[in-house]
Amino acid sequence: MRLSALILCLFLPFAALAQSVDQPNGTIAIEDNASADAAIATRIRDILGELEGYEDISVTVSSGIVTLRGTTLDTATAVRLSELVGRVEGVVAIENEVFETTDVARRLNPAVDRFKARAVQLVAFLPLALIALGVFVLIVFAGFFIARLRQPWDRLSPNAFIADIYRQILRLLFVIGGLVVALDIVGATALLSGILGAAGIVGLAIGFAVRDTVENFIASIMLSIRQPFRPNDTVEINGDTGKVIRLTSRATILLSFDGNHIRIPNATVFKSRIVNFSRNAERRFTFALCVASDTDLDAARQLALQTLNDLPFVLDSPEVSVWVESVDDFWITLMMAAWIDQNETSIVLARSEAIRLTQAALDGADMAAPVPSYRIENLPEILKAPAETSTKSEQTRPPAPAPVQDVEATADKELEKIVDQERAELARRDLLNMNASEE
Repeated sequence: MRLSALILCLFLPFAALAQSVDQPNGTIAIEDNASADAAIATRIRDILGELEGYEDISVTVSSGIVTLRGTTLDTATAVRLSELVGRVEGVVAIENEVFETTDVARRLNPAVDRFKARAVQLVAFLPLALIALGVFVLIVFAGFFIARLRQPWDRLSPNAFIADIYRQILRLLFVIGGLVVALDIVGATALLSGILGAAGIVGLAIGFAVRDTVENFIASIMLSIRQPFRPNDTVEINGDTGKVIRLTSRATILLSFDGNHIRIPNATVFKSRIVNFSRNAERRFTFALCVASDTDLDAARQLALQTLNDLPFVLDSPEVSVWVESVDDFWITLMMAAWIDQNETSIVLARSEAIRLTQAALDGADMAAPVPSYRIENLPEILKAPAETSTKSEQTRPPAPAPVQDVEATADKELEKIVDQERAELARRDLLNMNASEE
């Protein structure tokens, strides 16, 4: 008894769902016709016999009331059964007592049939799919073969980096073209729009996620096309100074004067202020020296000009210049400027020698700035003697300066050898080209 109640509770929702379907409309006849009921039952049985899924349905008709009993594979099939029977002429009402079957074998049979049908379709479709796959492979292979050729890509691009970009674009175009042709062969070109749409959304999301990487990649392309520096150029980028080793697809590598490698992302290089000290061979150095406040400034200026012009490493053109920079409490500051050929002369050593010799010339002409002195009133006589002795010793003329020292740019040349050696080891990764356009 309890088992029967449980089964009734389980199947009651399905029965209620079946009965909820709209009943037939129209006028009900007054006379009861047994032959009409038989004809209705026969017609419904014939219809159900032609349809799949209604093999286990029994039909009885009495006074135009159709009673349906049995099981179907699912509830939706039972609901459609009421809709179908309601369309038969003469049906007054429908008693739908059809439930969803719980027979495991019967529930699995349609799935097995569908699997078999799809397997047959796959076997029949396989030759066409293999042809489409072969065409796709041939098109992609042709694209990759053309992309591997050196010409015309090396001739069309300013450097190897741009040539590789051309090749990647060509490969992508051939892959898309092969995919379109393959889908057209199998009649599934509508699928391509969905694939491209999904790829576009995924590409947009990835672009936002790797925005810095994309920015760095674009900066690498721009720097490789319009190169602001050459190998072994001495440059200053974002506060870092050194000789250029190479330009890669991600960063610019410098060799500092301390022998250290400096790696700067190309996005930073592209947006930064770049000072190229090697673009022009002529380079100016400046320094300041002080003379006594009572010195003849014109004579001091001429002496400094003569001293700098006599230096063998100083260029005649542009000319040496000397000017008064400022007037201070105890001395007057002169500013000197001279030019050298930095390819042959070290600017650090040249500036050092110029300062040494110019200061020696000013000292020899008694024009050098004195040591700041202060006068103390009411100083005892016993304390004045050392001061006088010191004053006499300070009046002794300085010795003659040593001759001009070697200022050849040996350190720069040694660094250039290191740069050339590193470039020779990894030449393929370098994007700098001596024949590229200059900014």
